[in-house]
Amino acid sequence: MKRLKIGVLQQHNTADGTDNRTRLAAGIKALAEKGAQLIVLQELHNTLYFCQTEDVRNFDLAETIPGPSTEFFGALAKQLNVVIVISLFEKRAVGLYHNTAVVLEKDGSIAGTYRKMHIPDDPAYYEKFYFTPGDLGFQPIQTSVGTLGVMVCWDQWYPEAARLMALAGAEILIYPTAIGYSDEDDEAEQQRQREAWTTVQRGHAVANGLPVVAVNRVGREDTINFWGSSFIAGPQGEILYRASEKEEESKIIEVDLAHSENVRRWWPFLRDRRIENYSDLTRRFLK
Repeated sequence: MKRLKIGVLQQHNTADGTDNRTRLAAGIKALAEKGAQLIVLQELHNTLYFCQTEDVRNFDLAETIPGPSTEFFGALAKQLNVVIVISLFEKRAVGLYHNTAVVLEKDGSIAGTYRKMHIPDDPAYYEKFYFTPGDLGFQPIQTSVGTLGVMVCWDQWYPEAARLMALAGAEILIYPTAIGYSDEDDEAEQQRQREAWTTVQRGHAVANGLPVVAVNRVGREDTINFWGSSFIAGPQGEILYRASEKEEESKIIEVDLAHSENVRRWWPFLRDRRIENYSDLTRRFLK
């Protein structure tokens, strides 16, 4: 049996980057002391979610990889002997920036990176102003605790992305996230959005026979009320853990990665795919 203790850290953010990192470090240490082997943080956890406005001054928030954050969190990973998934505003070059997840190995080294592929441009989520779409593809990252299919937020709505990670050998799908409600949404609409977000990712778990981990931020930032609700689902879409909509949470969930093999034997979706008939998926629209 291959069991993995996954630590989820759902936190609010402030305008003080030092404060954010200090609280994150404390949360990581607490999870590690309780036995977490893999710890996942939320999207762009060092800062407020700055994409609500288009402001060139926000490019000053970006950093290189390797850089200050990989050093800071890498030292924690090494000290605590854990694998950590972090999420950064990457400065690749002047005028070239990405929304990038980094996986830090237990020795503090960078196990791999993933650059967000799907970039939204919606009211209060003006990410196309800041981020160039990723160019690393959907490649899982090999670590000492397993093969991680790490993607970022908006990627979580696309079944093609999850499938490609699964086909490339991912043992678990992981999504650092920043998503919430608008003040213009009434309570019913808010819950429809939150349930749709949860349901589509549970669908990825079922369709690929893999666990899914989604870690969202919580609290109000400018016009967005981030809805928290971080969760872990098993390979049949079963909810193993779901956090509060409004409160910070720190939780460890043990996931049996070997169970995925049994699920795939019962439901051999990968075997029965009609790949010879899927070429139209590379087209934008069929009319």
